[in-house]
Amino acid sequence: MPTNSTPDLRPRRSVLYMPAANERAIEKAKAIPADAIIFDLEDAVAPDAKPAARAQAVAAVRSGEYGNRELTIRCNGLDTQWGADDIAAAGAASPSAVVIPKVDTVDQVDAVAAQLDAAGASESTLIWPMIETPTAIFNVRSIAAHPRVAVLVMGTNDLAKELRSPIVAGRHPLVPHLATALLAAREAGKVILDGVYNDVKDPDGFAAECRQGMEMGFDGKTLIHPSQVEPANDVWAPSADEVEYAQRVIAAFDEAVAEGKGVVTVDGRMIENLHVDSARRVLATAVAIAGL
Repeated sequence: MPTNSTPDLRPRRSVLYMPAANERAIEKAKAIPADAIIFDLEDAVAPDAKPAARAQAVAAVRSGEYGNRELTIRCNGLDTQWGADDIAAAGAASPSAVVIPKVDTVDQVDAVAAQLDAAGASESTLIWPMIETPTAIFNVRSIAAHPRVAVLVMGTNDLAKELRSPIVAGRHPLVPHLATALLAAREAGKVILDGVYNDVKDPDGFAAECRQGMEMGFDGKTLIHPSQVEPANDVWAPSADEVEYAQRVIAAFDEAVAEGKGVVTVDGRMIENLHVDSARRVLATAVAIAGL
């Protein structure tokens, strides 16, 4: 499976779940500096409120009142009584993506894609499968490689439940499975989002988990509370020092190439093509964030 040669650099540092049944939350989301919003029709919505939540999510996506935020809708699963109607309504509204829970196989992605097409969805409406079961981990390479998949979303709470493992600081029971999904995303050239942090009253624990996710290679984190947005944005944004260093790496390398030099050093460290590629990604990420 080849790697995508044109990586998606759209910032998705902070991706906030907002319950679509809550009108106040939907309105509040217009002013929250999250890179993306997931209007949630699944876990956050009671069964008798799901039709109204669906209508409110569609209206929010169509409103044009959320600035540059990327807008998505999390549908109920295809195996529920609401899933097909959710996908049909979302498809007609043409959000950036539909977020689909508990995707275990690429056949399920095909089914969602077919339902989006039947609903008249724009080709730009993509699929964000949630990876949250052992079966999904075993099949994550084929799921990630699907052409309609843009982003993988880790469902760490459900995955921990399926594994019968506790959710602990450092997440050592989950790290091998997070790493497997990361490998699949990178192989396919796709974006991947870390799972949620449950304790909104533990900012230090949240910051540590953001740092862990960033260092592992995740592109951002799904969030359950507005207070988590700015800390996530800070962790996944290049610092001023990182931007300055990237600029010096690129300048030194370009100068060396122009002078025919075979060895380049910056701050005593040897610089190779791979370091230049990383530096260019840092600068491109900083530019993308500045353009929000």
